[in-house]
Amino acid sequence: MQIDSFIIYLKTERRYSEHTLKAYENDLNQFLSFLVSEGTGKLKKGSEHMYIRRWIVQMMEEGTTPVTVRRKISALASYYRYQLRKGEIETNPVVKVTLPRAGRRLPGFIPEEKMNMLLDDVDFGTDYAGVRDRLIIEMLWFTGMRRSELIRLDNRDVDTGGMVIKVLGKGNKQRYVPVGQSFAGTIREYLAVKEREIGNPLPGNPFFVTAGNKRVYPELVYRVVRNYLRLITTVERRGPHMLRHTFATHMLNHGADLNAIKELLGHANLAATQVYTHNSFEKLKKIYKQAHPRA
Repeated sequence: MQIDSFIIYLKTERRYSEHTLKAYENDLNQFLSFLVSEGTGKLKKGSEHMYIRRWIVQMMEEGTTPVTVRRKISALASYYRYQLRKGEIETNPVVKVTLPRAGRRLPGFIPEEKMNMLLDDVDFGTDYAGVRDRLIIEMLWFTGMRRSELIRLDNRDVDTGGMVIKVLGKGNKQRYVPVGQSFAGTIREYLAVKEREIGNPLPGNPFFVTAGNKRVYPELVYRVVRNYLRLITTVERRGPHMLRHTFATHMLNHGADLNAIKELLGHANLAATQVYTHNSFEKLKKIYKQAHPRA
């Protein structure tokens, strides 16, 4: 398997994020390890689908969830599509494989009262790290951007005068997210503290930096979000993506148009956004059961 050339292709031509590239590489290397365990490191043409099926069976027997299995096979399908375009193979063997059915899991979110409690009652501190950490939480909740998008923000992307943020999303697609007057004021306060305590800007002027004046990195953002969300919720998943789900759910609950939410999130199609309607429907069902006398 020519994994290295495929990863280079994803990085240079498809412009996938480092996080996605690592996930693809890990999935493909796991399949390669499986082939070695089966006594072959090289597939015979026409037999690929048989080994893929065996790999699925092994993963399911080991307790891998259907969602994870489907994700790994999706990475494998992308690899074979790449080989197909290069003329290395004639058909994609994944099309001959039946995938395990994955039940729909609704995206988790933090209730509004909990988020308000976090921002109103928790002391983040007045030093640079505290002010930055609070703004990271607010930026993710107020804009719905992804962690990778937040990390890539530069000062020029955040226009407090025009009250808009330019976000560079997947595939280097740009979108603009409006911000309110109050949040714009919070951003200006952060920039003032940053200039006072950090001083000299880095090349490119990254918006969020460490106390040591380096661009923030994925682990730092994850740690900040997890540490603060644990103060208000016991849900297991407390990473940055939870705040993206929270943004979408709260916007929908307050009457935002689904197409508008799609644009704000940077989704390629409406189907990816429609999953949030299920959260709102579950809320309606709960209200109905509580309020209707014969429910």
